[in-house]
Amino acid sequence: MKSFLWLVVGIAIGFAVAHKVNETPQGKQFFNGLDKKARDFGSAVSDGYRKREAELRSAIEDAEA
Repeated sequence: MKSFLWLVVGIAIGFAVAHKVNETPQGKQFFNGLDKKARDFGSAVSDGYRKREAELRSAIEDAEA
């Protein structure tokens, strides 16, 4: 239970620090860049998933035919 409490405290402190950093111009620039990279990564994963799903569906259709 102690470990969970420390985890929650650490997360809260992290959010507070991130909020303060985001108030500065450099902080906003940093978080905007981080957000763009995270969105690009998520988009790449999603595109790869859809491509692989299409390949598998095509392979199943070919096997059934």
